[in-house]
Amino acid sequence: MTRTVIESKTKTAVMGFDEPFCVIGERINPTGRKKLAAELEAGDFSTVEKDAVAQVLAGATVLDINAGVVYNSNPNPNETEPPLMRKIVELVQGLVDVPLCIDSSVPGALEAGLEICEGRPLLNSVTGEEERLEEILPLVKKYNVPVVAISNDDTGISEDPNVRFEVAKKIVQRAADFGIPAHDIVVDPLVMPVGAMGTAGLQVFALVRRLREELGVNTTCGASNISFGLPNRHGINNAFLPMAMGAGMTSAIMNPVGLPVTQKALAAKKEEVAASGIILPEDMDDETFVTMFGLGSMQPRAGKEMEAIRAANFLTNNDPHGGEWIKFNKVPAKAGEEGRGRGGRSGGGRRRRG
Repeated sequence: MTRTVIESKTKTAVMGFDEPFCVIGERINPTGRKKLAAELEAGDFSTVEKDAVAQVLAGATVLDINAGVVYNSNPNPNETEPPLMRKIVELVQGLVDVPLCIDSSVPGALEAGLEICEGRPLLNSVTGEEERLEEILPLVKKYNVPVVAISNDDTGISEDPNVRFEVAKKIVQRAADFGIPAHDIVVDPLVMPVGAMGTAGLQVFALVRRLREELGVNTTCGASNISFGLPNRHGINNAFLPMAMGAGMTSAIMNPVGLPVTQKALAAKKEEVAASGIILPEDMDDETFVTMFGLGSMQPRAGKEMEAIRAANFLTNNDPHGGEWIKFNKVPAKAGEEGRGRGGRSGGGRRRRG
């Protein structure tokens, strides 16, 4: 059975067809995040620290580390990315002990991350482009790490899933020429937005099955791509992930954190409730309010996608006896009630008769 092993200094994450789904946290990535990009250029790593901790608490098995900032002071990523990658990897593995995914389009940044990373990280990524194959596969072999293989080549990204399969097959074969086994190739079949291509979901499910059955490789994807441009993206993602898992997908690069309710959303809901004539207790705190009215939480927590993944793990017997599902859904104790059972009584068992 195919098993892709990723390690930190003391922890191991395993991708496999009979393993729990591997969640690769995507938040440490400045692409499309202007605030984070500006912070990193200024040497401010506070958001990186918060994102690292929040993603692990939400259930991320692996953390993706991307240092792709285009500095205003120096637009050459070949000069700026390698030292920034070293800094972020060193910082994150000092905060959390989960395996890392070193993510860059700059070969020098990939090697910089590999040099400083403890354990056995996942490398992200290689494509079917000839130049990229010649640059990245020697790194994969040198450091003995698994690699994400993205199913596009010199011709670009094909809308034909058969073409994308052939690109993946080519990468697996070329990797074998370097002595890299198929179990260390994690194929990203490229998920298209279903809003732009109605068959995108069906395509990826069929492609994942072929990759599993014909190439015997583990798979991953940028999970949120499926819902790009659509309303209620979480609803689409929540359906897509268990269906992809059922087809054989074994991991996803995604955001495991449900972002907090904003002050703007909180204020708007309070106005709506007041206008409807509902009278609430004066001492009700904001967290109780947003929970009561289904807004979410004022604090970062596991997102709805994580709920769908953990349910699917349970249903496919990759969470034997539902232990992780029960732990995931356990209501946290209120302040001052830690260690108490139901009803706030200490111990939680029956009281003994006198």
